[in-house]
Amino acid sequence: MNRRLPHVVLILATGWIGSSAAAQMLAPYKDQEFAYPPVITSEFGGDYRVFAYDEARQARRPPKARGQRIVAPKAHVPQRDLVSETSAGDIAHVAAGRREDATLIVVYLHGRGGTRRQGVDDELAGGNFNRIKTMVAQAGGLYLSPDFSEFDGRGAAEIAALLEPYAAASPGAPVFLACGSMGGVICYWLAENPAIASRLGGLLLLGTYPDDTFLASEAFRRKVPVLIAQGTGDKIYNVEWMEAFFSAIRIASPGYPVKMVSFDKGTHGSPIRMVDWRETINWMLSVE
Repeated sequence: MNRRLPHVVLILATGWIGSSAAAQMLAPYKDQEFAYPPVITSEFGGDYRVFAYDEARQARRPPKARGQRIVAPKAHVPQRDLVSETSAGDIAHVAAGRREDATLIVVYLHGRGGTRRQGVDDELAGGNFNRIKTMVAQAGGLYLSPDFSEFDGRGAAEIAALLEPYAAASPGAPVFLACGSMGGVICYWLAENPAIASRLGGLLLLGTYPDDTFLASEAFRRKVPVLIAQGTGDKIYNVEWMEAFFSAIRIASPGYPVKMVSFDKGTHGSPIRMVDWRETINWMLSVE
């Protein structure tokens, strides 16, 4: 894919220091409810795992225990629907948690047809968005779910401009980009932006596509941790494509901090419903 457009250059605060990561780890929250299903396959020391299909989670129903459906109350996290005036235009977004002096910043970038409201919908994805929003807020972090105009360099420039003041207000906070489906376009663009890459704590590629330009990006050079999550039954982005991408990263940089989780027979939306946010972000924070 040829995506060569000029980057927005940002002046961001000094990047985070890995030794402070322990103080920023996400605490347990509904771990049992959102634990991964049984493992079918595990390779490369657990860096590649395939999990059993969980029909209840896929159907966005609450999990069952002893034959009864559990309707677990969702934590209420104060959030604000905001519009920031930036060099790339007015950017609408929802913010939850600390907007200054945050311990970490997690950004969800929606796919085609989505909006900023997707990433803060407490019922969508079986409550998985509520879980990450809650854990980030409880950790003293900031969770952002923004709108953007296009799935291209323009959209990436908008997100970069949105992040500039938030990163400056929380100079010690690593930034985690979670990209759902076509939102991966934005992630790959931002991975090439040196100012953004210097702040990244990790990339979560959730049901998206491979882009080999990542292998020449600043984020790759900095060995920013990557999680690839895919449903094996995804008919939009084939799981074999992402398995090949996982292998390509490992071959291009032996020892690179990359993991892949697949959900057996899971569909295109499986990763946002099934990903264990806490396991993933805590692993990324532990990478030296």
